[in-house]
Amino acid sequence: MKDSLEDRKSYGQILKATTLIGGSQIINIFLGIIRTKFLAILLGPVGIGLMGVYNSLTQLIVTISGLGIGSSAVREVASASSTGDQVRINRTIFTLRRFSFFLGILGMVVTVLLSGLLSKVSFGTQNHHIDIAFLSVVICFSIITASQTALLQGLRRIRDIAALSILGSIFGTVCSIPLIYWWRQKGIVPFLITVSAMNLLASWFYARKIKIVNPKMQFAEVLAESKGLLILGLAFMGSGLVSQGTSYLIRIVLLRSLGLEGVGLYQAAFTLSSIYIGVILTAMGLDYYPRLTAISDNNKACNLLINQQTQVGLLVAAPGIIATLIFAPFVLEIFYSSKFIPAYGILRWSILGVFLRVVSWPLGYLILAKGKAMLFFVTELIANVVHLILIWIGTKIFGLNGTGIAFFGLYIIYSLMVLYVGFRLTRFIWSTKNLRLIFLILIIIGFSVFSSAYTSKNIALATGFIIAGFAGFYCFKRLYGLVGKEWFSLIWARVRGHVNR
Repeated sequence: MKDSLEDRKSYGQILKATTLIGGSQIINIFLGIIRTKFLAILLGPVGIGLMGVYNSLTQLIVTISGLGIGSSAVREVASASSTGDQVRINRTIFTLRRFSFFLGILGMVVTVLLSGLLSKVSFGTQNHHIDIAFLSVVICFSIITASQTALLQGLRRIRDIAALSILGSIFGTVCSIPLIYWWRQKGIVPFLITVSAMNLLASWFYARKIKIVNPKMQFAEVLAESKGLLILGLAFMGSGLVSQGTSYLIRIVLLRSLGLEGVGLYQAAFTLSSIYIGVILTAMGLDYYPRLTAISDNNKACNLLINQQTQVGLLVAAPGIIATLIFAPFVLEIFYSSKFIPAYGILRWSILGVFLRVVSWPLGYLILAKGKAMLFFVTELIANVVHLILIWIGTKIFGLNGTGIAFFGLYIIYSLMVLYVGFRLTRFIWSTKNLRLIFLILIIIGFSVFSSAYTSKNIALATGFIIAGFAGFYCFKRLYGLVGKEWFSLIWARVRGHVNR
């Protein structure tokens, strides 16, 4: 049975968002590699370590001070926009802008007042309190930037989000590297402030295009209107803190059981396995989540969109997952060194978890779209606790490779959990097409894992090329059938038009 014209449009929108965001993410990754390389040369391990501590500290404070509104605002804006009620849209946007500015200033002031304590906790001395006080500017800028990006995301201005992401990254790289070159370690704080300022300017440039008539609202009314932002926002904040805490505890477990080398191999494996999939999941959050929120009252429409997003996500992700599995040993050696090759053992297992991550995330967003704040927090808490327990058990039994097995085990449990929740919320089940596709791709990935583990390097590489070629052709053919010839013709015409300008 052929898909309807409406279905083709929906598939086309999903693929378009993935392409746009994917392109901007690839550029940002490339710029990030350049920036990191320069910083590593100019600062050395000590300087990079100091920057890492400052980054972790500011991210933690932003998570707490921002109260999660950078994430909850997406749902509120998308929900208001779907009604077409301009008064409600105006009030929502006005509240978001005022409340985020208030939280940004509050976070900055609190950071300055606690700078001595934060320095003592982070470094064991108060010698860094002045730097931390200056970093309070980063707190303020980051909270406001998150709210402006959420506004664009809620209104599904995907092209603007992709552009501001690239713009902020380019200006941040160009303007900040000279600071490190001139001042070395003393330039770290100005560097972080400059990067956050460039991101703020980029987000403001595109957010200012959204014209509203500012309603006459008193501060008390803004606080009352912000209730919707806070309820889901606090769940996001709690989830963020749990996630960061779990990440920290996992590294402590690995450090004690496998040493610093084990932590480094774990970090390398999961960084590599997440690069490509991160592009797809980012696009999912920026386009699919607001679309799902807009139809969250219609269970049948929700189920249809979830199945469509799952299908496109799998078809786009499968070739990249297989290619990552095939070329990982070479990439590990090129970007790191031959000492990191043992990380490939982790990746063989974790790549199965990455696949299930693509399968389960569209369902995970249903909880957010429905505004189930407590349910979202509980599912994230369970997932993080399960991951920590599986890491502990996995490393005890399987050593280093146990971290990859734990990640795979986590997403088996998480996928079943969100499938159960989805069924309870909307009576969701995966379509027959998606079940067949999941089963087929899982077999292909499983065969690739088996080939890489039990055959010689050359045979595994040759077999991998054949499998990747087959998977790429099959997935492209399926995507072509979903969106139609016209979609690809239109994209090609736009590319040619930009090239010929």
